Amino acid sequence: MSLFKNIFSKDKKETLDKGLEKSKSSFFGKLSKAVAGKSKVDDEVLDNLEEVLVTSDVGVNTTLKVIGRIEERVSRDKYLGTDELNQILREEIAGLLSETHVGEAEEFLVPEDKKPYVVMVVGVNGVGKTTTIGKLAHQFKKQGLKVVLGAGDTFRAAAIDQLQVWAERVDVPIVKQKMGSDPASVAFDTLNSAVADNADVVLIDTAGRLHNKVNLMNELSKVKRVMQKVVPDAPHDVLLVLDGSTGQNAFEQAKQFTKATEVTSLAVTKLDGTAKGGVVIGISDQFQIPVKYIGVGEGLEDLQVFNKYEFVDSFFKL
Repeated sequence: MSLFKNIFSKDKKETLDKGLEKSKSSFFGKLSKAVAGKSKVDDEVLDNLEEVLVTSDVGVNTTLKVIGRIEERVSRDKYLGTDELNQILREEIAGLLSETHVGEAEEFLVPEDKKPYVVMVVGVNGVGKTTTIGKLAHQFKKQGLKVVLGAGDTFRAAAIDQLQVWAERVDVPIVKQKMGSDPASVAFDTLNSAVADNADVVLIDTAGRLHNKVNLMNELSKVKRVMQKVVPDAPHDVLLVLDGSTGQNAFEQAKQFTKATEVTSLAVTKLDGTAKGGVVIGISDQFQIPVKYIGVGEGLEDLQVFNKYEFVDSFFKL
């Protein structure tokens, strides 16, 4: 199918294939049981397939859409063999994501007319937020861009220390204050420093406390307002980081955060250590917010720009 032309480099594709291995093995194990002894896609196979997709963390709403599309094909083509099911799933899920998933990123690039390009990174603690910032800084720097980090999660000393470690590892400047400082003040200082230094990209970490949404909303709103005193249209991107290994809990976090603040893009991390990679399909479909990046390993190069066709191709690769 023309949708699946190879547009990733060989190394990136191999990393993606490897990162999705657990999810793929789990999915195909369930799928082979669902079609055991059946040669034709019938109502029983579709019921079983529905269960396979839901238990693979694709999500109920997205699963029902996929099943509906396959039912249409069954009624149109009259006969579909179970041996065709894998290819049909690839086509229908890629088609579904093509309809709902717009604004896909092209490599690690930022608009040239926004300087500095300001990314505010949000997400609950433990999802890989600081690691994602470090890896993004590495990727942007590799593109020849000048990057500045802002340690805006002043609620935890560990968050500031961890970001400092990443700044040293990637060799980019960091703006920080002591624990308990006003996050908006850190953001203000970071943007002033970035403007003075003629930086291309600013990545601002934020606190990940969801237990009190009102406080979080107020804090993030204040950070945005203060940023705009330095860069009037900042932040240009509010990137929500989600832990893919939590499956359906990642959906819940996305719902909560999109209520607390305007989110413009998503990163789904830790996909290599889990069988719950199907959550990316559901999140891509259910939220009208593009998945921009996925984490498929520990290495610096293992944060990838999300490409729906390559993802679906790797997920359903026999």
